[in-house]
Formats: sequence, C-alpha cells, structure tokens
Amino acid sequence: MMRLLLFLLMLSQLAQSQPGIKDSAAKPIFDLKGQMVAYGSYHFNAKPYWLLGGYALPEASYAIPLKKKRLLDFDLSLNLQGNAAFNDFEEIADNGNLDPYRAWARYSGKQFEIRVGLQKLNFGSASSLRPLRWFDQVDPRDPQQLTTGVWALLGRYYFLNNANIWLWGLYQNASVRGWDVMSSDADIPEFGGRFQWPIKKGEMAFTAHHRMVDTKVLRPLGFRQDNISEWRFGLDGKWDVEIGLWYEISSVHKQRNIGAISNQTLINVGADYTFALGNGLNVIAEHLLSSIDEAAYAFENNNNLTAFTVAYPVGMFSNVNALLFYNWGTNSANTYFRVQYDWPKITVHLMVFTNSTQQNLQQNELVNGLSGNGLQVLAVYNF
Repeated sequence: MMRLLLFLLMLSQLAQSQPGIKDSAAKPIFDLKGQMVAYGSYHFNAKPYWLLGGYALPEASYAIPLKKKRLLDFDLSLNLQGNAAFNDFEEIADNGNLDPYRAWARYSGKQFEIRVGLQKLNFGSASSLRPLRWFDQVDPRDPQQLTTGVWALLGRYYFLNNANIWLWGLYQNASVRGWDVMSSDADIPEFGGRFQWPIKKGEMAFTAHHRMVDTKVLRPLGFRQDNISEWRFGLDGKWDVEIGLWYEISSVHKQRNIGAISNQTLINVGADYTFALGNGLNVIAEHLLSSIDEAAYAFENNNNLTAFTVAYPVGMFSNVNALLFYNWGTNSANTYFRVQYDWPKITVHLMVFTNSTQQNLQQNELVNGLSGNGLQVLAVYNF
C-alpha cells in the first residue's frame, strides 16, 4: 500500500515537471468524494438472525490536463468496513478491516487510455448471468454494484468507427473470481485482450486471456504439479432491434487433464424490453447453460439457470426492482425484491430476499447479509 502511494506521488511530481503542463491554461483539479453506507439484515431461518454493519468508500482524485487534449489523472479510494452478527441480540461475531478499493494512475487522450493499478476490469453483453465475469465480483442483487478490483496494466484504443481494442496484464491477483473453480498463481503474470467492433444495429467482440492456475488445492488428491496453463476465450454480441438481444460465451481450457474440471463452457442468451405501462416497465430475461467436463465441449455435466429482472420507476425519486433466479437442475429458486428511495445525498434501499439451500450464484466479499431468507435495509450517504 505504501509503495503504491509513493508511486502515485512520484508520477504526480513527474507530470508537473513536464512542459505541457506549464504551457497549458488548465490547472490541475483535485476532488474528494465518497460514500458512507449502513445496513441491517434479519434472517428468518438461519442463525445468526441479525447482521448489522457498514462501510465507507472515501475517494480522492487528482487530474492534470496536458497538451493535445491529453490528461494524467490519479484515483485512490479505500474500503473501511465492519459488521457484527447477533443471535437474539447477543453478539456472537464481529469483524472489521481497511483495504484499498481503487488505486490507479491513468494517461489518456482522445482515442486512448493507459491505466495501471488496482482497478475494475469488466466487459461483456450479458446482464445478470455473465459468462465473461472473469475479473469482477459484481452481484446483480447489489444496488451499489460493488466489486473488488484487480491489479492490472490496461491499455485501450478507440477507433473512429467506434471499434476498440483492449490489452491487459494482471499480477498479484490470487482470489477466485467470477465462475472460476480455482485461483490464479499470483506470482505469475496473466495477460489478455479484447477486440470489439460495430455491426448493423449492434456490436460484437472477441476476448482472450491466459493465466497459470494454482493447483495446490488438488494436492490432497495426489496432484503434485504447482500450476497449469489455462486459456480462456469469449465471444459476445448485442443488438437493438425493437427489443434488446444479446449472447455471451466463455470457453475455458486447462492445458493438462485434471479430471472433471479440465474444461468449462458457459453460454448466455438474453433479451430486454421496456413496456409502455405507466412510467415504463423494463423486463430482462436471460438463460445460462454451463458445463464442466473432462473433455472440451462434451456437455456431459450441464446446469441450466434462468434469470428474470423487472424494474419500474414509481416516480422521479423511487424505483422498484425484482429478480428471480431459477435452477432447472435442482428445481430451486432465489428471489429478490427491492424498493429504492432517493434524496439529494441519501438513498435508502428496502430489500426482501429468499435463497435456496444451493450455493449462491454470485460471490462478492463486499456484499453482506443477502444469504438465506430475510430482509435488509441499506442506507447510502454520498458526500
């Protein structure tokens, strides 16, 4: 953390010494903002019954305008959080921690950007059941859409016809992400890229990524190799033809046979439409076919999930949202209902949720209290 702060400070001092800044009429801009969040959850059928907590996400940004409409900017935000669990108001557990949430530096121009540090890296066309959820932990139930970041170097170039290309390298990211079965070897760099191009009434993209998988978790089963090369490829596209249509595909291949988890395929198709009812009723439907097999594209161990999302703006300052996830293999459903109220600086969310005994579809260490069956009140203050 300290090394990163010193690095950002060094870049800032270096940029201020460049001739482009002295010749520019624009002055550096400093901004301080953030959020403070408090929540309380009650669980009907699981102990602990109560979960109370909160977190703060203060964010500082510093932008230095350069010549030729270029910009050097920095962003640093922290995640200070804590919670306590209660059973009949007898405290049984508590925890708290302070971690960096975002910490990056960026050099950008009219058609490009280069960003290095702890950042959010996500893409794709799907809404809730996202096969290309490779680097983030965004939970569709979370009104804040929070996610831990990844340490990465990212470069993006935007062509004049709206096509764009991404290239990235990742390092020191050991957490299990998205639909991953195993984590990466944090000491070996990962790399990948994405090319997105416009088509009639829509766009398509191809994505690829390589990493070394940490196989230490397989040692109790007799597997002795420390890591295995893994390639993953993605295809996605979306169109706006009266209704919104999209598909998203992820194919993951281990370069060595490790049994039933050697290959993984996820295929999503979805659509959305806003009905002319009242203030506009938006409905999103998605279906996900997932398969984990020893042989590529064998589709022997399949799972089918369907998701429906409904959103309706009650007025200028309130919204109603509902989500349904249905697992066809286990005939189980997860449901979520949220009412949102907005004021100039405060937003309040009232949520009711039910979850089957199956493992949650989404993993997100930043979102608390949405497991089991219960209700939650979440208040957000923006400063």
